[in-house]
Amino acid sequence: MDTAAHAIAPHGPDALRLLPTGQTLAVSAVYQLSEAGRKASLIAGGDGKGVQRLTVQVPTARLHLVTVGLSGRATLKLQPHFERVDGHVVRRDSPPVFDAPPTLDELFHIAARNHELAREFRSERYESRDNHRERRAEAARAFLGDASQRAMVRPVPTPRRCFIATASGRLMFDASLDTGPARDVPAEAYRRFHGDRRMHREAHLKRRAENQALHEEKTRVVAEWVAAHGSEDQRGRHVAGLLPITEVIDALTDEAFATVADIPRYPLDGADRLQSHVRALTGRTDIVVLPADLEIVGVNASEATAAEWAVMQQLKARLPDADVTLREHRLSWRRDRALPGISLFGALVTRRVGPFILRREFAVPAR
Repeated sequence: MDTAAHAIAPHGPDALRLLPTGQTLAVSAVYQLSEAGRKASLIAGGDGKGVQRLTVQVPTARLHLVTVGLSGRATLKLQPHFERVDGHVVRRDSPPVFDAPPTLDELFHIAARNHELAREFRSERYESRDNHRERRAEAARAFLGDASQRAMVRPVPTPRRCFIATASGRLMFDASLDTGPARDVPAEAYRRFHGDRRMHREAHLKRRAENQALHEEKTRVVAEWVAAHGSEDQRGRHVAGLLPITEVIDALTDEAFATVADIPRYPLDGADRLQSHVRALTGRTDIVVLPADLEIVGVNASEATAAEWAVMQQLKARLPDADVTLREHRLSWRRDRALPGISLFGALVTRRVGPFILRREFAVPAR
């Protein structure tokens, strides 16, 4: 009979409405006292402890301010306590702190406020979760719909988990936890990641094969040149594997530009010319600009004088298969970068001879 009565007993708010209105429930209340509150507690004859625990009687009409744990212990809703900060409800896991021992009405007021703010806090969290879920779904759809997007490579994507960088931070996708399009993101990210690695590996092998073929072609051309034009000394060093390739390249360059050998070469006297410039600027004749103190920045010239253009046209006419470019060399002094530098100009000629790209720079009239 008792079991049957228990089975049909009302639960939840209906059960609370059936309780006698004059009945109360002994409830534990826990709060904290600040240093000022602990002093006030001692003055009032209390124990002055930082954490205060007491038992209060809560009428049945206020049982919504009480929580009962699985162990059957009833506590007043003081912990966690909630506060409104910048328009949002913030949860504090510690009990509320008072500067003086609170009255029973104050405790009930705090519990009532916690009861209301807790509902608002849960509502905000649910809304935040919904927004977060929608943001993840949008990021997943964008990723799956754009084959150019890639997951973050650290940590390395796996078929189960990956991270996507978004404007609002990185997002983790887990195929075992996510639903909808988000579930498909890790597998696709993993496929793209390994596809990129395969392409990079193939491109690397291709570049390596091309470089190896170029090296072999250069070796062949060098051997042919040494056999046809090299001196006995050069042939001997070549057989021994001791002939520097730069020596052969210099000889090939002389041959490639033999038809313009009468045109003056670009002088490598930047240190001397900058030294004269700095002495003229400062009025000091004791300044010495060493080659190590010379800083040179080379760029393609943005304009050419008539005299410079004439030299370029002459080089192009006599070397029709060559590329001719007017170069500007901006020289400055490392020891005093505040001093203005100078710009020198030269005509850079580039020719391809077999596997070699040969360059030589020629002088142009000074500006």
